[in-house]
Amino acid sequence: MKPSVARSDGPSVLVIHDHNTLVLARRVVLLTLAALGLAATALAAGRMVDRITLPPGFTLEVFADDLPGARSLTLSPAGTLFVGSRDNGVVYAIPGAGSAARAAKPRIVARGLDSANGVAVRDGALYVAEISRILRFDNIEARLDRPPTPVVVTDRYPRDRHHGWKFIAFGPDGWLYVPVGAPCNVCMPPGPLHETITRMKPDGSAIEVFARGVRNSVGFDWRPGSYDLWFTDNGRDWMGDDRPPDELNHAPRPGLHFGFPHCHGRTLADPQFGREKPCAGFTPPAAELGPHVAALGMRFYTGAMFPPEYRGRIFIAEHGSWNRSTPIGYRVSMVRLDGDRAVGYEPFATGWLAENGHISGRPVDVLVMPDGALLVSDDHAGVIYRITYRATR
Repeated sequence: MKPSVARSDGPSVLVIHDHNTLVLARRVVLLTLAALGLAATALAAGRMVDRITLPPGFTLEVFADDLPGARSLTLSPAGTLFVGSRDNGVVYAIPGAGSAARAAKPRIVARGLDSANGVAVRDGALYVAEISRILRFDNIEARLDRPPTPVVVTDRYPRDRHHGWKFIAFGPDGWLYVPVGAPCNVCMPPGPLHETITRMKPDGSAIEVFARGVRNSVGFDWRPGSYDLWFTDNGRDWMGDDRPPDELNHAPRPGLHFGFPHCHGRTLADPQFGREKPCAGFTPPAAELGPHVAALGMRFYTGAMFPPEYRGRIFIAEHGSWNRSTPIGYRVSMVRLDGDRAVGYEPFATGWLAENGHISGRPVDVLVMPDGALLVSDDHAGVIYRITYRATR
């Protein structure tokens, strides 16, 4: 049956009487809408990139998109980039990312997980952190199209959702490091694992506390050469716009206490818990970061692409404030070190927060790639950016 055209005083209207033609027309409409959506997303991403300010010689581009909720990053030795998410409960995989200037289309390798924020790779297996469990997907890169059923490495972590999402990474000692945030804004730890950074053997055995007094760390790295642990920590809320600071901490050995909930920053006593123990009794932060910037992922720059003065610096993804009348953060910052002393803290990539308060992105994690480029994940825009350097004349 042929389609007919019903005419009126207005524009012609196509009236389709054939079922197959109707199905085809619907598909065309859906594909057109999808194409328009992708075009709009690409346009928005392009506009977003144009807003970002970097030092001379640096360029930021969209490396991967179609990644709703993209958060923690890890790269396998074979070059597969795994990306965790928090609210979506999915884990993405991008094969061949280690040698690409633009990523292939992401694949979903896990669904329905409980805040699958943290990802790590060891011996061909993908480790994923949920709220209370660590999962392991064996031989994952050979099975990206049909991911295996995960093995539960451990389910011994607290079930508290407040600060319950986790960043994880394997340390130079071969142990898996797993933080456990405070289940509150500010409180004494209700259990032996709360407000800590823990570590365990890859099989989930021998869980032990490495550092205490940590309110909520969602990013850490080991310094090349010394292999000391450095980590970010989010300060408490409701003490005003300008206090307390977020922290960059240095843990050269296990057993240190970094002050929470008694002390914030170097000398700021908590109004509720500060009388019990003075700040002098705790390990002070290596650097006080901006108040409420939500410092998350951090990495030492180990590449050779950036100029020599950037090598060895710490790059920090600052997710951005919510508990502040004037927003702050929404940027990538860096810390310069002289030995073990932090001697500089300054913005590196800015522009996700506009002067009118509009937010176009929220950096979550950073990752140094084999070619020296720096990846930045953004869970607000659902993309990963790639920052490169080329000397200007």
